[in-house]
Amino acid sequence: MEFRLLGWPEDDVLVRLDHRAYAYAGKFAMSSTGKAVALDDGQRFRIPDEPKREYVAPVGIVAFSEDRTDPDALWLRYVSVRRERRREGVGPRLCAFVVARAADRGYERVRIAVNNAYSYEALHKVGFAWTGRETGIAELVLERPADGPAAVDPERYRAGLATIAERDDLDDAERAFASRKRECGPPPVDDADPEDT
Repeated sequence: MEFRLLGWPEDDVLVRLDHRAYAYAGKFAMSSTGKAVALDDGQRFRIPDEPKREYVAPVGIVAFSEDRTDPDALWLRYVSVRRERRREGVGPRLCAFVVARAADRGYERVRIAVNNAYSYEALHKVGFAWTGRETGIAELVLERPADGPAAVDPERYRAGLATIAERDDLDDAERAFASRKRECGPPPVDDADPEDT
């Protein structure tokens, strides 16, 4: 798999995705965020000319921007993996790639807000930890230093999963997943930059 930085927020990168294949597809057509993609080896990728109604099909994509109140922090805003490629670990590896680029650029911290147990677990595997904070839209704020994984408190990790499990909109499978992961505790961290592996 190849990971590619398409640009930082000031580069005004727009990416058109097919909404049937990607969650948050419309969010990547906004120019106010930077973008990075995951591609299959040898996959060609180009950003289509805006007047044309072409779509691109990376394996995964992430949008990010600087925190408006903390210039030392970068927010991962949206992460989407093509529907048929989910559960392959593409999203977390793509996030780890952006974290490494953020460190190179001088950011001290990287944050992301998640709204489900699967993302919560996956991001802990690449060095994020729950801050104990929630956003106003029922998302848990995870954070990590840009230059290394966060220290994970097992009790806080479990409390985050419990917070997610208390929500009314979970299906039985996600509720069972959250319960299993609470019992196991935090996963081991693989903090390697995917570019180095």
